[in-house]
Amino acid sequence: MRESFRQWINASPNFRCVFACATAEEAVAEIPRLKPDVVLMDVHLPGESGIVCTARLKEELPDVQVIMLTVYRNQELIFQALQAGASGYLLKRSSPNELLSAIAEVRSGGAPMTSEIARMVVEAFQKKPANLASADGLTNRESEILALLSEGLSNKEIADRVDISYDTVRAHLRHIYEKLHVRGRTEAVKMYLKSPNLSIAGNQ
Repeated sequence: MRESFRQWINASPNFRCVFACATAEEAVAEIPRLKPDVVLMDVHLPGESGIVCTARLKEELPDVQVIMLTVYRNQELIFQALQAGASGYLLKRSSPNELLSAIAEVRSGGAPMTSEIARMVVEAFQKKPANLASADGLTNRESEILALLSEGLSNKEIADRVDISYDTVRAHLRHIYEKLHVRGRTEAVKMYLKSPNLSIAGNQ
C-alpha cells in the first residue's frame, strides 16, 4: 500500500513523494531532515503508533501537515489523532483522486476527511454537552459557512452550495478563524459543535 501511495503521488504533476518509510522511528529520523509539506501517516505502525509519531513530528515541525490513513472507523482514534496534531483523516480505501485532493486541500489550509469520518466527528460532538465558548460575532454568511463546514463539506462544495466563488469561501474562512481565535478548519468545527450559540452580528 505504501508503494501504491508513492506511485499515485509521483504520477501527479503537482506533487512528489520525497520519502517512504515503514516505521515511526524511521519517520522521526528522516522527516525533520527532509522537511516535506505533507505527511501521510498510518495510524497503526509497527512499534510506536502513528498517533505518537504525529505528536513527535509536530513538536519538531509545527508547520508540517499530517493526514492520518487507517482502515479503522474508530471515534477514539480519530480524536487522538486530531489532538496529536493531525490535520486530516482518511480511510485507506480512498481512491487516488481522493488522496491527491486531500493533499491539495490540506496544503491550502483545509482539513480533509472522508464524508463518513466527518459524520462520525459531527455525531460524536453532538453527543457531548454543549459548553458555550466566547467568540467575536460572526456575520450571517460566516455563520452559514461554519455550519456547512461542520457537515464535512469541502471548500468547493460550500462555494457551490451558497453560490459564491472558491476564493470567497477561503476569505470567509480566514475571517472565521481570526474571530474564533483558532488555527484552522478542525478547531473551528470543534468550537462550533461545542458552542452552537456562537453570536452572529453584522451584515453578510
